[in-house]
Amino acid sequence: MNCNIINFAIIFLSFIKLISAQESKPDLSIFENLINKEWKANGTWGDGTMFKQETIFKFELNQTIVIAKSKGFTDKKQTKYGLRNHGIRKFDQETNTIKFWEFDIFGGVTEGTVIPDGKNILYQYHYGNSLVTDMWEYVDNNTYNFKVGNYLNGKWEQIYLETQFKAERSNSND
Repeated sequence: MNCNIINFAIIFLSFIKLISAQESKPDLSIFENLINKEWKANGTWGDGTMFKQETIFKFELNQTIVIAKSKGFTDKKQTKYGLRNHGIRKFDQETNTIKFWEFDIFGGVTEGTVIPDGKNILYQYHYGNSLVTDMWEYVDNNTYNFKVGNYLNGKWEQIYLETQFKAERSNSND
């Protein structure tokens, strides 16, 4: 009889642990300052082409993912501007990391890892044979320095783009 009570207690506690694990939200708090603001940046790539982007971040699916919708140039000649990227950021329990996927209008997808560094947000991904990093370096609640390049062992080896994202409150209900 005591064995049945012990087994029941073990099963019950395991069930409670499983339920609470499913209800706990992954830690996507690094994105909280970005949420529901329209982030705008203008700059010039190292090859002289223009960089112009507007991005809105939102929590979705009970705050288990972050959706990023970006406007940018939608043609190679940089004459058309509109919705360019749709991104997803999600905590992966298996690897204990935040992963991201960025789908673009040209049919491409960029996959990588998000690395929180204090209030800074680093996106690392492979582009060809290079490991590329996009860094959102926190300045204040409405400003981030933005760099794209090769960032290894805590230092920039090469920078392809350096600009700044400034925020405005978003009126979008998308």
